[in-house]
Amino acid sequence: MVKPEIRRARKSDAAFLGPLVDRASEGLASHLWATLAEVGQSAEDFGLERIQSEDAGISYTNAWVAEIEGPPLGCLIAYQKPEVPEELASDVSPLFEPLMVLEREAYATGYVFVLSTVCHARGQGIGSSLLTFAERYRGSRGMSLIVADNNTGARKLYERHGYEVCARQPMQKNGWESEGEEWLLMIKPVSR
Repeated sequence: MVKPEIRRARKSDAAFLGPLVDRASEGLASHLWATLAEVGQSAEDFGLERIQSEDAGISYTNAWVAEIEGPPLGCLIAYQKPEVPEELASDVSPLFEPLMVLEREAYATGYVFVLSTVCHARGQGIGSSLLTFAERYRGSRGMSLIVADNNTGARKLYERHGYEVCARQPMQKNGWESEGEEWLLMIKPVSR
């Protein structure tokens, strides 16, 4: 298996990143983008605009891309969470409240916000390489991520890398369609 090259994402990678961000979120990203888009603007165009910006959490400036002698095959957005739990915003949408509750429990960890690969590259070690690369963001409590309970392939990958389910919250759908029932917070403690 050839090890991928991991590089900083460029603005020109935005069209590649959009579908992977959406897949990693179980379609929640495109659901949100559709609600925030201007009249006449598609969800995809709104998402592309956010990824091309320099101040959004999903900005290309926060992303890494994996390649093997050719076009990008996977992406990662990761960062370090604060050392103390963040306060929950009072105006958070019920759709995102379970995620915010779990993120609050991920304090002092390196947080994998997005990890996704293109379908035809699965099984080639891209996800493992990106997950190992994310360790550069390790916090004093280790690493963390949130995954949908029905995403068994991703869960197996994370478990192989030492992540364990530490908390769970029921999904709030509010018009968003997903086969999942719960969001799972997985943490890889420092000792692993």
